[in-house]
Amino acid sequence: MIFTVAIDGPAAAGKGTIGRRVAAAFGFAHLDTGLLYRAVGAKGGDPVAAARGLGAADLARDDLRTLEAGQAASRVAAIPGVRAALVDFQRRFARAEGGAVLDGRDIGTVICPEAEVKLYVTASAEVRARRRWQELGGEAGAKPLAAVLAEVRDRDARDMGRADAPLRAAADALVIDTSDLTIEAAVAVALAAVRAKFTP
Repeated sequence: MIFTVAIDGPAAAGKGTIGRRVAAAFGFAHLDTGLLYRAVGAKGGDPVAAARGLGAADLARDDLRTLEAGQAASRVAAIPGVRAALVDFQRRFARAEGGAVLDGRDIGTVICPEAEVKLYVTASAEVRARRRWQELGGEAGAKPLAAVLAEVRDRDARDMGRADAPLRAAADALVIDTSDLTIEAAVAVALAAVRAKFTP
């Protein structure tokens, strides 16, 4: 059985959480494709060579969830050679037996335009910045909210403005705006969308 759920959206919109919950509910494999790009950015050196040589140990690093790793991911993701090196890996994962959920920036538009379900998870820049700021420690963290908001907006501009596979909703994607939704409510919308198309 081959069944792909493609989830796209900007940073801190909730797509990773939704992706993990959908995968668990249906017994599908899950891939946070952003981790691939974060790992390439974190490796340093020539980004294309890093992408071609990416291994399991690179994806297991404990510094891949930092804001710095996210910024590095956004920079290397704009390099066509890096994207090409990682596309095949993602496509094989997506169409493997047993079902798969992939979340990222271009899953429904470039990696898996044939995905059975496409979701675009978004939220306002202000809401996403506050979530990221709270993850970083809030008032006790090292960065003020205004700085995190500026970084979120910079990343959005880079991800949406790049020439190769810019971030956008696929024409047939269900848009889920999590700005005013609880996690449970957003997950429920996603689960309903998958149930409507999936027949085990």
